[in-house]
Amino acid sequence: MGGSARNPGVLEGVDAPGQSPYQRLSQRMLDITGDRGVLKDVIREGTGDLVTPDASVLDITLWGMELGLLSMRRGELARFLFKPTYAYGTLGCPPLIPPNTTVLFEIELLDFLDSAESDKFCALSAEQQDQFPLQKVLKVATTEREFGNYLFRQNRFYDAKVRYKRALVLLHRRLAPPEEQHLVEAAKLLVLLNLSFAYLKLDRPAMALRYGEQALIIDQKNAKALFRCGQACLLLTEYQQARDFLVRAQKEQPFNHDINNELKKLASYYRDYTDREKEMCHRMFAPCADGAPVGEN
Repeated sequence: MGGSARNPGVLEGVDAPGQSPYQRLSQRMLDITGDRGVLKDVIREGTGDLVTPDASVLDITLWGMELGLLSMRRGELARFLFKPTYAYGTLGCPPLIPPNTTVLFEIELLDFLDSAESDKFCALSAEQQDQFPLQKVLKVATTEREFGNYLFRQNRFYDAKVRYKRALVLLHRRLAPPEEQHLVEAAKLLVLLNLSFAYLKLDRPAMALRYGEQALIIDQKNAKALFRCGQACLLLTEYQQARDFLVRAQKEQPFNHDINNELKKLASYYRDYTDREKEMCHRMFAPCADGAPVGEN
């Protein structure tokens, strides 16, 4: 879920005779919990469906915030009041928020991912999935990839890889008419690039290279695919192959900072490698005390 929440405002305290800021605000706010523990004021209406309980949620630390999000739609901007039970409780959050404090948040819901629909579709047999139009398959594959991206951003690389593979299986399995095949290939390319990156993060460069090369079958000039393959070959100490990939990537994006830095890293690694090789050869063929080269009978 993408969204933003401004820092909480502390509303315990009275700045008008007989009425606190909480009391003034609460008079025009909607009670969404039934006990006036979470109150809501819509600043800008959203569109589409409400957030579902299965949606992926980023950085939700307060019970009240989670309940508030479940009342929102995409693009909505709202103000919430959370009583202590739904916020920081009897402990507060020192030094900024005292114990037993009612807090104010403004939350903007940019987007959210609902994986329930995708999970249901993936649970169907191949025959059942084939009954759906291509657009449905592409939508589910996109959701799987985006959910993988969400997990990737949390450094959950293995879980992200699982989601990417689910998307790839759906796309590989679906036969599209020639006039729509380019849509499938474009979706595959994104998933393959993400899989290559995930395997690099999992320290499995051979698999990263495999998926990077599959991406290059779709788009042989794709700079990201060339870069991922170059990174993988560097980790595999295949220096010449790494250079070939990275030079091709640089040709596509000559001013790309990451590509140019990787080429510098490659040059350094290769220099160290050749130095070690020279030292090994020198030791192998250096004369012994009796004048014969090492290893000579």
